[in-house]
Amino acid sequence: MGKGKLAKFAEMKTMKNVFEYPFSVVDNVPFTMKGHWREQYFNNDNPIVLELGCGKGEYTVGLGRLFPNVNFIGVDIKGARMWTGAKQALEEGLDNVAFLRTNIEIIDRFFDPDEVQEIWLTFSDPQMKNPRKRLSSTYFLERYRHFLVDGGIMHLKTDSNFLFTYTRLMVEKNQLPVEVCTEDLYHDTPAAIVDSPILSIQTYYESMWMARGLNIRYMRFHLPHEGQLQEPEEEIELDDYRSYHRTKRSSLKTAK
Repeated sequence: MGKGKLAKFAEMKTMKNVFEYPFSVVDNVPFTMKGHWREQYFNNDNPIVLELGCGKGEYTVGLGRLFPNVNFIGVDIKGARMWTGAKQALEEGLDNVAFLRTNIEIIDRFFDPDEVQEIWLTFSDPQMKNPRKRLSSTYFLERYRHFLVDGGIMHLKTDSNFLFTYTRLMVEKNQLPVEVCTEDLYHDTPAAIVDSPILSIQTYYESMWMARGLNIRYMRFHLPHEGQLQEPEEEIELDDYRSYHRTKRSSLKTAK
């Protein structure tokens, strides 16, 4: 690990808005704030919104600026990236923004039932080879149900046609209520959000994707507690890239 990363990890341990509970320690270090985020950290009764896979925390911080009466928590396991958003939130005095460094697979260990009102999935890894790792899969949606209010809102914002299509098929198969669904957020903006301040938040990589001519896709749907969730069975065309700098390695053209 480089000196820069080591310095960031060391500084994060001193940040009051960062809570670090990676999978390797969570069983041995009790998380006493579960069910008490509002009174023990935010000191208010405002709604709690999570951004899962927050990366550098640009979106979490951006939401915190726009909605001072909502509490936002960015979640990711990569601390060196998270440092950027955590430091910025402290410098700007955003008391409604916090960060949790942990594995999303165990996210339900940190929140009590009905403690969270909304979840954002922003530019998540589409995990084209492994359905279970997709953050909109039944594996994760069932975990979200443990702490998201009944009918809580899910936001998906992505450059990936694969992940967007997979999530749309998931929503359709399970008849989850959809509020907004567009394959081109900035050029085919649905009337329901045409005046929404969320359109003003663009992460660094989002701007880069747009510069390359890729559409930004957005979906907002509700996740009820009732009903057994099922995976879609359709074959989906794979994205022709894996990340900003890498093209797709596999010769496969579709996947479920």
